[in-house]
Amino acid sequence: MRKVKPARKLGRTAAHRKATLSNLSTQLLVYKRIETTEAKAKETRRVVEKIITKARKGTVHAQREIFKDIRDKQAIRILFEEIVAKVGTRNGGYTRVIKLAPRFGDAAKMAVIELVDYQEAPSASQKAGKQQDRAKRVKGSKKTAEAAVVSAE
Repeated sequence: MRKVKPARKLGRTAAHRKATLSNLSTQLLVYKRIETTEAKAKETRRVVEKIITKARKGTVHAQREIFKDIRDKQAIRILFEEIVAKVGTRNGGYTRVIKLAPRFGDAAKMAVIELVDYQEAPSASQKAGKQQDRAKRVKGSKKTAEAAVVSAE
């Protein structure tokens, strides 16, 4: 008998977890790329993969089934018009999760989840830019002193 692997609870009640995953799924469909914690990204991937697979059928019944999970007409429209057109021939694997550096405040594992056919992986220059921004915030760093000298001139 097949045993189903249990989903992550994300430290929430069932209703709160469902709402969180619905909101993350909606934002992913609208913006094509979101940054969140690694656990939420992996759970969102499970939800979105099933939604896109249902949407590929293109029937009214599929729209109504998806509308139970995603209560946003704009996201549904984007899903059926844009996303399904791009991933129509792909057999699963519609999303990718890219791990990022831990969050500065609480050291939570962070990740970016994105739709595969829309965005490329973040480049090294984007990662270097984030490190530079953090260095500017830290008091007493060499980059802060250099930036102050340049701005004074």
